[in-house]
Amino acid sequence: MPDFSRFRRLAPDPYILAILGMVLLASLVPVRGQAAMDFSLLTKAAIALLFFLHGAKLSREAVLGGLTHWRLHLIVLALTFLLFPLIGLAVGRLPVTILPQNLAAGVLFLCCLPSTVQSSIAFTAVARGNVAAAVCAASLSNLLGIFLTPPILTLLMGARGSGFSAHELEAVVVQLLLPFIAGQAARRWIGGWLARHGRVVGLVDRGSILLVVYGAFSAAVVEGIWRQVSVTQIILLAAICGAVLVFVLIASVAAARGCGFDKADEITIVFCGSKKSLASGVPMAGILFPPAAVGLMVLPLMMFHQIQLMACAVISQRYAARSQAKA
Repeated sequence: MPDFSRFRRLAPDPYILAILGMVLLASLVPVRGQAAMDFSLLTKAAIALLFFLHGAKLSREAVLGGLTHWRLHLIVLALTFLLFPLIGLAVGRLPVTILPQNLAAGVLFLCCLPSTVQSSIAFTAVARGNVAAAVCAASLSNLLGIFLTPPILTLLMGARGSGFSAHELEAVVVQLLLPFIAGQAARRWIGGWLARHGRVVGLVDRGSILLVVYGAFSAAVVEGIWRQVSVTQIILLAAICGAVLVFVLIASVAAARGCGFDKADEITIVFCGSKKSLASGVPMAGILFPPAAVGLMVLPLMMFHQIQLMACAVISQRYAARSQAKA
């Protein structure tokens, strides 16, 4: 009987399908007028709650304990916040016939985001890597992303002539950083409850992103997003996202081996240094960019997210098979 397990691992993530469902719903029934303003307030409240819960859930002891593996963390952070943004700048130099300016800005935004947490740890575990280091590296990347992504993006997009205003950066602090700090302060009272009810954080996490996607694409549809992007451009964008991922994967392996890390640490560097966070990116885009522009800004991120999941599923299985063969 044929083994279809490998093909099942390549199937689209159900959550990505839910996001695409929000895009379809927004395309058919976009929210408009006063309803759009009310929906925007609801979305901002959901995002603030999301970062409050993440702050309350994140263990300071785990992060501080993982900082002792500083060489590994430096490589992951360099891949995430240095190599990726440089690639984003390089991609922005492609001809507009291949990548229009609005999509190039979305790719640059994607390249400035922090790494994922859950999937980085999960793939590291499947590949039999250093899971403890992955927990610390992914958590640290996500935490620093709140501080680093806006200024890096401001600097790079300012060089392209489209920097952010102080008001937009202030919005990041108010909607992301302050709720996160408040969550850390409240951790002593609610951290245990959240640890026992992890599904609550997951529901808020995924629900808030679905709200942002629906609101963002509603505004984009009202502004005519599907008249701005052709099928050919979407195919080219997917190819560019795939090329970016392949380049970073190769660079992460080369960096790990060049610095003399063992195989377990190499696996951690590969999976934590090559990924970008949809959970952080979509809410941040809703804060940093005008509502009508958010849809195009997160389109590259949505594509990259699905491609990285499919690619890392295959790579993690290959690492695991090699480890099992050696054992």
